[in-house]
Amino acid sequence: MRVDLFDFDLPEASIALRPAEPRGAGRLLVVRPGGGSHRDELEDARVADLPGLLRRGDALVFNDTQVIPARLHGIRTRPGAPGQRTEVMLHLRETPESWRAFARPAKRLTVGDRIAFGRHGASEPCERGGLDATVAAKGEGGEITLRFDLAGPALDEAVAAVGELPLPPYIAGKRPTDARDATDYQTVYARNPGAVAAPTAGLHVSDDLLARCDAAGIGRHTLTLHVGAGTFLPVKAEDTADHRMHAEVGILDAATADALNAVRAAGGRIVAVGTTALRLLESAADAEGRLHPFAGPTEIFITPGTRIRAVDALMTNFHLPRSTLFMLVSAFSGLDTMRAAYAHAIAEGYRFYSYGDSSLLFPAPV
Repeated sequence: MRVDLFDFDLPEASIALRPAEPRGAGRLLVVRPGGGSHRDELEDARVADLPGLLRRGDALVFNDTQVIPARLHGIRTRPGAPGQRTEVMLHLRETPESWRAFARPAKRLTVGDRIAFGRHGASEPCERGGLDATVAAKGEGGEITLRFDLAGPALDEAVAAVGELPLPPYIAGKRPTDARDATDYQTVYARNPGAVAAPTAGLHVSDDLLARCDAAGIGRHTLTLHVGAGTFLPVKAEDTADHRMHAEVGILDAATADALNAVRAAGGRIVAVGTTALRLLESAADAEGRLHPFAGPTEIFITPGTRIRAVDALMTNFHLPRSTLFMLVSAFSGLDTMRAAYAHAIAEGYRFYSYGDSSLLFPAPV
């Protein structure tokens, strides 16, 4: 499909730079395709209304990945050449000591270069210590592979010491990261470190909301998909067929897959909290929508025409124009419906992107 079909005008004022307070106080646009006119398909609600919008026996599926401080600043060193300031964003761990990353400026890096992170100069440690790596490979679009001098838990500790929380560029370009973001940009149920972007629909979920869903007989389950920096990349191709998704690593264990299959068998609905949860569930589903254990990378790209097999409803924030995520929600609820929903959200002052308001989407009629 043409990528420009997924374009729309978004006022700068619609982009949220802070989340609603307290957690869970955001707005929720409910989208039920097939209700006649587009106006009949939309309902303005609040995130706090979620238990009443679902049914006893439904199951919420959360992504329990934890955001790591994946933005690193360093100095490139090379024999006979002056040091060069370099910034990298880790996005996919390949081995205990190696990460794929996006670098700036990538053009000035060559295989074999050394990068000293967490230092003011090429050999001057800052107060937090340092971390060294070698550029092991170069790819396209600013992607490199870094082989660190540390591995495993020692590398994790060093990244935590010298890295910065990677706020999305549409927020980081307007204000610096601060202490509030360490809490705001992490879900209350984050357990498994490895993401470089938050599963943002889950940022609305508070402990109180979880308790009220439990009381309403709505189940909850977790999976893990470590969100990569590729989620921030614009679609530069003119046709969706020419866009390459970056891999992200996920895990759905056998017990959770069996439990979710049982939910559907009993007449309940699987409700993905976030596009990350949906993408892993769809990666783990067979042609009949039955879930199986999954562990490894997924490059699933969901666009209109893709059959959604394993998910019956989706809670998700409002996404960028021309993004793979707007393509995904258009596949789920229909492109015309989602264009109308987004136009309504803009007109009604909904807040967009990672710290913005949310939506509860139901699938387009087959």
